[in-house]
Amino acid sequence: MAVYTDVSDEEMAGFVADYGIGDLVSAKGIAEGVENSNYLIRTTGRDGTGDTFILTLYEKRVRPEDLPFFIGLMNHLSTKGIPCPQVVAMPDGTALRELCGRPAAVTTFLEGMWTRRIRKEHCGQVGAALADFHKAGADFPMTRKNALSVDGWRPLFEMSEDRAHEVHPDMAPMIRDELAFLEESWPTDLPVGVCHADMFPDNVFFIGDRLSGLIDFYFACTDFLAYDLSICLNAWCFERDRSFNVTKARAMLSNYRDNRSVTEAELGALPILARGSALRFLLTRLYDWLNCPPGALVRPHDPMEYFEKLRFHQGVTGLGAYGLGAYGVDGA
Repeated sequence: MAVYTDVSDEEMAGFVADYGIGDLVSAKGIAEGVENSNYLIRTTGRDGTGDTFILTLYEKRVRPEDLPFFIGLMNHLSTKGIPCPQVVAMPDGTALRELCGRPAAVTTFLEGMWTRRIRKEHCGQVGAALADFHKAGADFPMTRKNALSVDGWRPLFEMSEDRAHEVHPDMAPMIRDELAFLEESWPTDLPVGVCHADMFPDNVFFIGDRLSGLIDFYFACTDFLAYDLSICLNAWCFERDRSFNVTKARAMLSNYRDNRSVTEAELGALPILARGSALRFLLTRLYDWLNCPPGALVRPHDPMEYFEKLRFHQGVTGLGAYGLGAYGVDGA
């Protein structure tokens, strides 16, 4: 989350008034994140006791034509018991509007905060929550192609290839070789469903040690479910020194498999999927790093983090590296 578009007090108050959720009391920009403009808004509430919401103005990579999918998905998952925001509709049923020239929506507020010190218990809960997410999305009727999957990586790399050496001298050659490998080796017949595709620590809330909410569904798409799991492995199971923590990975994978049946094909493909998800985030971070305007308030993420994660996965020779035995049995 971040703030790219400033909204005046008058514009904000007028926008909020149309929802019937009370009068605007305060609005504060949320500085974290890199994709959309977000405000924490407080109102007098429908009954005068006060209420809190999130206002999002959609920027950058979010395409307006994708917003009905994201909004529908959040409301669908919420009815299935997944702890995620609900989109607030106006009295006439309208959920998606425009504010300051941007598509905009109001969602309910989730209590909790994201953890800065990840433990295996967090990873275990994320694995269980991701499995629940995948099961709850199984009957969601809408689909959205993942524009940041294997067929989108080469065009994305071409936008940064000539300057990749500015980040690391081996960056471009390594990515070229990896693209060739993944384009040749990418699976074609794994279980498909709705994926969150961005379940990083700052998109998962905890109250104490209990997972309390999932947010930021604006990369959600239809893709291999095990690919979504590989994204979480990369996001949650590396330490600050960028070493891989097999204990955290075992907790995540075990809890995921306790909540959703995983096929042998999915387990066998996990090392390749992990390489692919590492490359996907390396490429978007590389582009953002090289194209960050001077004086930008939001600093892009360091692409070297995922450069090193990709190198780790390139050296994986079996599921033991992820805390699983040869056939997916828990153990070294």
